[in-house]
Amino acid sequence: MPQEKNLNSIKMKSLFSAIASLDSEAEAKNFMRDLLTISELEEAALRFDIAKRVTRKESYRSISKNTGASTATITRVSHWIHHGMGGYNHVLSHLKK
Repeated sequence: MPQEKNLNSIKMKSLFSAIASLDSEAEAKNFMRDLLTISELEEAALRFDIAKRVTRKESYRSISKNTGASTATITRVSHWIHHGMGGYNHVLSHLKK
């Protein structure tokens, strides 16, 4: 997949390393706010909220009603939960502890 190759670029590795170096929620907030626009942050937060709801087996209709997300977005997030690289599941399992 051409897009997957981009994940191993020097720029991407540098970004992932920077994220991994963060020690707190406050550091993450500050870094992400400097890096992304409010709209980009809101979209990422929405997708993460959708991921939590999908893993709790909430219906797509309920997720859409409660978040305002389209069913297309919910389907995309669900796809990555079930067929992605395991990132959502890894993070969500850590948050449950």
